[in-house]
Amino acid sequence: MLAAYDDAIVDGVDIISVSIGSTTGRSYVDDGGAIGALHAVRRNIVVVCSAGNSGPGRFSVTNIAPWILTVGASSIDRVFSSPVVLGNGVVAEGQSITPFVRGTFPLVYAPDVEIPGTTTNQTFGLCLPGTLSPALVAGKAVFCWRGSTAQALEVQRAGGVAAVLGNPYEGVGVSQTPYVIPASTVLSDQKLKIFNYIRSSAAPTATLTPARTLIGGSSATPFMAPFTSTGPNVIEPNLLKPDITAPGFNILAAWSEVASPFGVPSDNRVAKYNIISGTSMSCPHVAGVAALIKAIHPDWSSAAIRSALMTTTSPVNNLGNLITDALGNSASPLQYGSGHIQPSKAADPGLVYDATYSDYLLFLCSSIGNFLDPTFTCPIFPPSASNFNYPSLAITNLIGAVTVQRTVTNVGAGDTTYRVSTSVPRGYTFTISPSTLHFSATGEKQSFSITVAAAAGAPGNAFGWYTWFDGTHVVRSPVVINTV
Repeated sequence: MLAAYDDAIVDGVDIISVSIGSTTGRSYVDDGGAIGALHAVRRNIVVVCSAGNSGPGRFSVTNIAPWILTVGASSIDRVFSSPVVLGNGVVAEGQSITPFVRGTFPLVYAPDVEIPGTTTNQTFGLCLPGTLSPALVAGKAVFCWRGSTAQALEVQRAGGVAAVLGNPYEGVGVSQTPYVIPASTVLSDQKLKIFNYIRSSAAPTATLTPARTLIGGSSATPFMAPFTSTGPNVIEPNLLKPDITAPGFNILAAWSEVASPFGVPSDNRVAKYNIISGTSMSCPHVAGVAALIKAIHPDWSSAAIRSALMTTTSPVNNLGNLITDALGNSASPLQYGSGHIQPSKAADPGLVYDATYSDYLLFLCSSIGNFLDPTFTCPIFPPSASNFNYPSLAITNLIGAVTVQRTVTNVGAGDTTYRVSTSVPRGYTFTISPSTLHFSATGEKQSFSITVAAAAGAPGNAFGWYTWFDGTHVVRSPVVINTV
C-alpha cells in the first residue's frame, strides 16, 4: 500500500481514490493506507477512501484518519423492477438485472426439495451449496428464503430453471447480481406471501418478468445502502466518520471483458459494463467531483476541497425528509457523515474549514500521540481532538459543557456577512460566538467558538447541525454528541 502511494506521489497526481479498507478502523500508526495518505496530503493531494461494507453495525467504518475523505454508500432513484407473479395472481415485488424472457415455471420451496441430512434448523430453506436434490428441483423454479450468488448457483447446479431469492437485506435495498439463470430477488416483506401461496396450492407456479428500469417515482431516495459501514470512529470518536455519502448502490460501471459478469467460471458471458454495489462505487464518485473542484480551484488545499464537498451536502431525501436507512428509519451522521454529495454546490461553498500538515500532527498529539513524524514536537497540553478544524463536530463522553474552536476561510466574494443558525437536539444547547461573521475580502479567515452543553436527562446519543448562511451559500456542519 505504501509503495502504491509513493508511486502516485512521484507521478504527480492531484487525487488518489482508494476503494480499499477493512472491517473496522485501525490505529493510524498501524494503517499503511493512513500513513501513505498523510504523505500524499502533505503534498496537497486529495485522498478519497471507501468507508467500508461492514455495516450497519456501529464502529464498522474504516479509513478514519482526518486527512482522508471517507465515503459511505447510498442509493440513487433507479430500480430494476422484476415482479414475480404467483399462480393465484398475487404479485411479489422483485428486482433483477439478469437478462431473461418472461416464463412461467413450477414453483417449489427450498426446504421441500432438500437432500435429507444436509441442513439444520438454522440452515433449511437457504439453498446452501450441496443441499438441493436434483431429482426434486430439475425443471422448476426454487424459492430460497434468503439468497444471492451462492443460492442461484445451487439452484442451477440442482437443475433448477429459475430462482426466486429472498432479499438478504431487510428493507428496500436490493443489491443486484447478473445471475446465469432467470432470477428475481423479492423484497423481505414479500417473502411470506410466496411462502403462504406455496403452502396453500397443490401445484404452485411463478411467472418471472424481465426487468424494467424505473427512474424517479414517489419512493424516498437516496437511502443508505444496507451494507455501508458506520461510525462512531473506533480510534478517535471525537472525529466524525464517515465524512460524506455518495451513490454506491447498484451503480453502472465499466467491466473487464476478461472477467465474467457473474464472477464464476461457469459464466461464459462477456460484458463491457456491470451493475456493482459498495463503497468502492461511491468513493470514485467523490474522487471524480474532487478532481473537478481541483480543476476549478487549483490553488485550494486538499482540506479546503474536502470541506467544500462536506459542507455543501444534503441530509434530506427527495421527499424533503431526513435520509433514511433501507428499513425506512431515519439515518444519522454516523451513517452519512455530513450528507449526500451535491457536486454543483461544492464548486462554490462560500466558506471552507482549512487544515495544514502541522494541524494533522497536532491532531495526532491530541488523539493517539504523534508517532508518524518525529520532527514534530507535541505541546505539553495538546487541545482536545474535537478542536481539530474539521467541517463536522463530534464530542464524546460529554460531561456538562465543552467549548471548541473553528476557523473558516472565505473563498467567495469579499464584503459578505454570514449568520449562524442551529438545529439542536432535545436536552442540549448550542452557543456559537460570534453569531455573525463579516468578511471584507476573499481569503480572509474568521474564528468562532461552539459551546455544547447537556442538561440533566439529555439523551446519551444525539445529533444536530449548525449552519452559516450569507443569503447565497449554505455552509452546514453536523454535530454528533455522546454523553457519559
